[in-house]
Amino acid sequence: MEKTEVQHQNHLDGTVNILSQDLVEEASRAGLDNHLQRWIEDLKAASNPQLHQLIVDLQELKAHFGSGSYDKDTISKLLARLGKNTSQAAVFADGNTQPRVEKLGEALTAAAKQVQDSDKSTPASDLQADSASSK
Repeated sequence: MEKTEVQHQNHLDGTVNILSQDLVEEASRAGLDNHLQRWIEDLKAASNPQLHQLIVDLQELKAHFGSGSYDKDTISKLLARLGKNTSQAAVFADGNTQPRVEKLGEALTAAAKQVQDSDKSTPASDLQADSASSK
């Protein structure tokens, strides 16, 4: 049975939602793995050679999260490349799906930045660490 356009759109919306959460926490749940697998299947079903790098990167990201080790540089690099390539692939989407693919590209790029910046301190976290260490 083929997926309907609405099913694709719901899947895209769900993936954007997961990307806006804490990815390490999400990776510990089955939801992220399932979303990545459905996304891989959707891209393969499209039979578009232009989408091949997306499939490869998604499989690598899925395997990385599945390994239980979270290398921020690897995750950030994959998410950034997925964001860029997903945004470019939006031209292949039709109707109401296209803005969702564009939004997914933006969410992937934002998630890459979030992962990359997650180990950087902020003034608030520095103050909190200072006050905790002075007690």
